[in-house]
Amino acid sequence: MTEIVPLSRDHDRSGFDCGVSELNDFLKVTARQHTAKGISRTFVLIDPERPAAVKGFFTLTLVEVRAEHLPAAYARKYPKHSLPAVRLARLAVSVRHQGKGCGELLLADAICRTLLIAEQAGVIGLFVDAKDSRARSFYEHYGFVSLPDHELHLFLPMQTLQVMKPGDG
Repeated sequence: MTEIVPLSRDHDRSGFDCGVSELNDFLKVTARQHTAKGISRTFVLIDPERPAAVKGFFTLTLVEVRAEHLPAAYARKYPKHSLPAVRLARLAVSVRHQGKGCGELLLADAICRTLLIAEQAGVIGLFVDAKDSRARSFYEHYGFVSLPDHELHLFLPMQTLQVMKPGDG
């Protein structure tokens, strides 16, 4: 059994290792500071029987994007000014838990939270910058599309988000 909860000081971040030092360092050093300053929110995947141990995490933040940076099929639907969106700033799973569906659980939760934000404030979708082609393939499997300016910058439009159900795929 697992649960996804907001990161707190009760979580042991020191032992987290996903194999990418930049992501490890963010969780260990920066994530709680960003939460306190209102920059982003980080959520952690835990086992309720061992709630301090972090199996994985993701971070959400708000961004503004310009329509001209979207794929043409989406760009023409929006006005030319800045548009509100959610960014999946980070998603990582500890090496010990990789390949067990944890990434999918984290992404499903990020999508649910994006839908909640959209209900309250309005956003055009969820953006992510994939770290590499393997990560890009993971996101594309769930309907993300590459942006024209960079194949590792991806977008999941609201129309796709609204028809998705956590666990679909």
